[in-house]
Amino acid sequence: MRILVVGAGATGGYFGARLAQAGRDVTFLVRPARAEQLRTDGLQIVSPHGDLRLEPRLVDTAQLFPEYDVVLLAVKAFALEAALDDVAPAVGPATMVLPFLNGMRHIDVLTARFGERPILGGVCLVATTLDTLGRILQLGDMQQLVYGERDGTASPRVAALDGLMQGAGFAARSSPQIMQEMWEKWVMLATLGGITCLLRGNVGEIEAAPGGADLALTLLAECGAVATAAGYPPRAEFLQRVRPMLTQPGSPLASSMYRDLQQGRRVEADQILGDLAGRARAFAVPTPILAAAFTNLCVYDTRTADAKPAPHAVA
Repeated sequence: MRILVVGAGATGGYFGARLAQAGRDVTFLVRPARAEQLRTDGLQIVSPHGDLRLEPRLVDTAQLFPEYDVVLLAVKAFALEAALDDVAPAVGPATMVLPFLNGMRHIDVLTARFGERPILGGVCLVATTLDTLGRILQLGDMQQLVYGERDGTASPRVAALDGLMQGAGFAARSSPQIMQEMWEKWVMLATLGGITCLLRGNVGEIEAAPGGADLALTLLAECGAVATAAGYPPRAEFLQRVRPMLTQPGSPLASSMYRDLQQGRRVEADQILGDLAGRARAFAVPTPILAAAFTNLCVYDTRTADAKPAPHAVA
């Protein structure tokens, strides 16, 4: 199966490199500056699971053709619509589009562009970032991809995709409940991102502050109430896992949004917090902490967008 990875940033670059290392047929669609960097230095990963340097196969939009079996899409949410213009020539009648973006808005954007059938559901669990040298740094042990048909069916194409992902150096599984898992990840990201950005601290620092742990759990309850109103109530096992994670004393855990904020980068405020807050209003679910976190990041994100050039579609 032929895989096109859109971007070679922290997420797409990591899993694309692992797939290429395992012998899969992987091509990367990247912007010119990133392409030049990769041709000079290679695609490099620094990871507790083993460092890696490889010479990636690169392509530009003029070289795309509609015969890729899988398009792995892992760009920042605010760059999605521009990325679709770049990747559209690669999406043929049998292509699976596998997005690993945060939130749920991207599903609407993708289905509006390509129709319902090509779009799978996907969840990516990894903590990675790009350093100043363009290397991908993995910040912890977690590395998993989850994917499935959005209607929950066990299709032959997902079975083939699952076979492709197995044995590639990271955990991978298909799921008949991918929409539930996507919503639960959204609840977790909105809570962790919202609280760390709103209070400007990691989990341990927030827990040590008076009322910090209670505030984090209240935000979790707000986000969970929106998911419940949408028809995807967080499962008991999910809450049992996430509550201690958000309140662990001394924990250095922080969201990628908070890391981006600390470095003065644009953040996915609208896609992770704003869309959820909008759904809360539509469902008449009160979410005052979520709303405050979103407004806080809107001020930051507007200032950042005004100060810097708009991001390229692919990384």
